[in-house]
Amino acid sequence: MVHELQGYCVEDLEPGMAGSYTRTVTEADLVLFAGLSGDNNPVHINEEFASTTFAKGRIAHGLFLGGLISCVLGTRMPGPGAIYLGQQLRFQAPVRIGDTVRAEATVLEVDAQRRRVRLDTRCYVRKRTVLTGEAEVMVNSREE
Repeated sequence: MVHELQGYCVEDLEPGMAGSYTRTVTEADLVLFAGLSGDNNPVHINEEFASTTFAKGRIAHGLFLGGLISCVLGTRMPGPGAIYLGQQLRFQAPVRIGDTVRAEATVLEVDAQRRRVRLDTRCYVRKRTVLTGEAEVMVNSREE
């Protein structure tokens, strides 16, 4: 059961359950993320430089996409109260300003005794996969 300030408890989770979040990447997202993270790589913030790279233009920071996955884990699946323990990310394709990204997390495995959940994490732009990975989170138990 999900509550406003408490997501799913470990007893409520099973493989196949999923959540998602969708966001269209904006100029402000890249500028704010660069300022917040300190990652001022010109491939993200300088169109003239970025146009000379493999991407042929500015692209979103990889960890910006990781942040979208974090949004899913912390607000949707398993939701509020989940503690992020680890994440593997594999970037498959660049994401540009104006792209609408759908971040998804799907439960793969539940270890009720340890209160651990392993999730498949992915981001898509249209039907193209731009990020794959796995996350591990710790969730609450109703027994506590």
